Amino acid sequence: MFKNLTPRQIAIYSSIVITTIYLLCLLLLTIFGYVPPALEIITSMVVVLIATYFVNLFFLKKYIFRRIKLIYKTIHRLKLDPTQKQRNVESDDQIMDEVEEDVAEWAQTQQYEIDQLKSLENYRREYLGNVSHELKTPIFNIQGYVHTLIDGGLHDHTINEKYLNRTAKNVDRLITIVDDLETISKLESGQLVLELDAFEIKELAAEVFEMHELKASKRGISLVFKEGANQSYMVNADREYVRQVLDNLVVNSINYGSPNGTTKVAFYDMDKNILVEVADNGRGIEEEHLKHVFDRFYRIDKGRSREAGGSGLGLAIVKHIIEAHNQTINVRSSPGLGSTFGFTLEKA
Repeated sequence: MFKNLTPRQIAIYSSIVITTIYLLCLLLLTIFGYVPPALEIITSMVVVLIATYFVNLFFLKKYIFRRIKLIYKTIHRLKLDPTQKQRNVESDDQIMDEVEEDVAEWAQTQQYEIDQLKSLENYRREYLGNVSHELKTPIFNIQGYVHTLIDGGLHDHTINEKYLNRTAKNVDRLITIVDDLETISKLESGQLVLELDAFEIKELAAEVFEMHELKASKRGISLVFKEGANQSYMVNADREYVRQVLDNLVVNSINYGSPNGTTKVAFYDMDKNILVEVADNGRGIEEEHLKHVFDRFYRIDKGRSREAGGSGLGLAIVKHIIEAHNQTINVRSSPGLGSTFGFTLEKA
């Protein structure tokens, strides 16, 4: 009853209250023997009721609702979509009907934006810390090897070549991290320009197999296509970026798969899309880690990951590339049995 009252309603209710108090005062006077005529009581009550109504209404509009209207207009202007037309907010009744809802909505929006800014700030601090940590490791390694060589190791044939090779390996890792940082920066800033073209996805996967055949053979891992993948699958995508996706997933399957195991690539016709899966029979990923595998710099086995030379950004880049194609990527895994990464591409 008393929710979202208009200025006139407030003025009426307050006038009734004041007039009632006035009547009670007149009744108190009868205790002291003063009994005014009935006509005088009625007339004075009507005068008090009308006078207080207009006085209350004047002060409400002048000192309260004028300021409420100004605040409302400011909030409304700040939250108004540029494509919308400015609503008429001149009516006091309209303002009181809408102001609570709009202010609550505005406050909720502001709180959401504050939460987003806090989240971004936390992400920025974490991201910078991760970048610093990832760069620090190869830099310190290079520093140690170089100082050892300068201090006389350069002329010691038992260690000079070994330390130079280790230095070169850490330099390569630095280059990989910097290249991946540049790539993910472009992806997250929306600077990725896709050159969509129709191509045979199995043919591209075979090229990736050829690139990593030597690496796989060193661990005794076989790179094969799953049964049923012998037919042609044409997709519409950016060939080089999809190559990067397959390259990353196949290399991961080699690095983290079981020695003498198998990496299988499979294709499935999903009506308008083609599902591509890269599976290994390695140790698998625990459930607690599955939701983080596409996070930047997230490493399940930190020591082994760095030893493999990864930047920690590979799967994050893969996810961005697939999402830039308006497609999806997922992972399923069973500890001790292996992992399967699957992503979709538009059928050509």
